Amino acid sequence: MVLGSCVSLQVGAACAARLFPAMGSAGVTLLRLLVAAVILLVAIRPQAHRWTRRQWAAVVAFGLCLAGMNGFFYAAIARVPLGAAVTIEFLGPLLLAAVLSRRVQDLTWVGLAAGGVLVLGLASGGGGAGLDRMGVTCALLAGAFWAGYILTSARVGMHVPGHGGLAVALAVGAVAIAPWGAAGAAASVSRPDLLLLGAVTGLLASVVPYTLELSALRRLTPRVFGVLLSLEPAIAAVAGWALLAQSLGAAEAVAAGVVVLASIGSTLSARRPADDPLTSPPAADQPRGAEELARQQS
Repeated sequence: MVLGSCVSLQVGAACAARLFPAMGSAGVTLLRLLVAAVILLVAIRPQAHRWTRRQWAAVVAFGLCLAGMNGFFYAAIARVPLGAAVTIEFLGPLLLAAVLSRRVQDLTWVGLAAGGVLVLGLASGGGGAGLDRMGVTCALLAGAFWAGYILTSARVGMHVPGHGGLAVALAVGAVAIAPWGAAGAAASVSRPDLLLLGAVTGLLASVVPYTLELSALRRLTPRVFGVLLSLEPAIAAVAGWALLAQSLGAAEAVAAGVVVLASIGSTLSARRPADDPLTSPPAADQPRGAEELARQQS
């Protein structure tokens, strides 16, 4: 289920990249969030009118992080290869793990990942031209919002029962990105082909991954889940090569491999007290990212 989630997410990103010329990255982000929000709101029907101010604050913060993470990530893959963007973005959760842990060992893993990203930056992208600086900046910002996403999703998981918080957060994210993406998303109204591909993107990049991961978390410990999720940069690189004809040179493969190794190392080296409830599979009712915080805290 976790591997299926990772593949679905990156195939969804590859589908999104095909929409960029017609809709722009912000327009695609808006369409993706809208599709996912509508599907989950209809399926879950959250009782948002009963939420307290504290619950609403948690959900709104989560939605804003969703908008920033997805918006900057799509802006990144519009400018740099998919594998490179995911590899750089992974610095966000790794750095958060080190900050939460405050252990030298975790800083070492972040340093290793940063070395992999440096290798990626020094590489020519397989075509003689360096990575687009704006694309790299957007990937770094997406990583920063990913770290915020981990924190806010954990908060939603604690304060909002069920999956209603995720559904409403997706709607909040769509509203937040609307000023930048409305014009691009409007292009799909008169283009059934764009609308269909946008709907597929929303399903593959949001609905399917969240559903598979929540089901997987009922069967796996957070540590095993984290190791499997750490394969995402490598899966993204392969998806970019197979679906978008993006080059996958030796330097790119090494960089993705180093970041994967750093993420796995951070997961396996996380301290676990003997009575820590996280050593058994959780009754997962949290969205993607909440388990990342749980498994990486000490």
